[in-house]
Amino acid sequence: QVQLVESGGGLVQGGDSLRLSCAASGRTFSAYAMGWFRQAPGKGRELVAGIDWSGGSTYYADSVKGRFTISRDNAKNTVYLQMNNLKPEDTAVYYCAARRGYYSNNPDHYEYWGQGTQVTVSS
Repeated sequence: QVQLVESGGGLVQGGDSLRLSCAASGRTFSAYAMGWFRQAPGKGRELVAGIDWSGGSTYYADSVKGRFTISRDNAKNTVYLQMNNLKPEDTAVYYCAARRGYYSNNPDHYEYWGQGTQVTVSS
């Protein structure tokens, strides 16, 4: 069993930065690939960034490449999403999710989810 708790969201202006954190419970955190998803009002949940168990392989959606960075610290059971040069279209609820194996862009493939943290970017 893994419990995930996100933090770090907020209201910022375009061009600002935020760092989201996702703290995981359990001693098997390093066995899981992690994903950061986001969901805007009226839209489906999309994978923004993914990272494998070791941190050696990452994925980014085209819309965030060059602006967002995913990382993890297995000693701290935490995964991060550094978001730079934020845009109004990044406004969404951001969720972290965990799955055994490799990261996937299909939210149905993830076993555990956090409660989400709101990110709002004003123009």
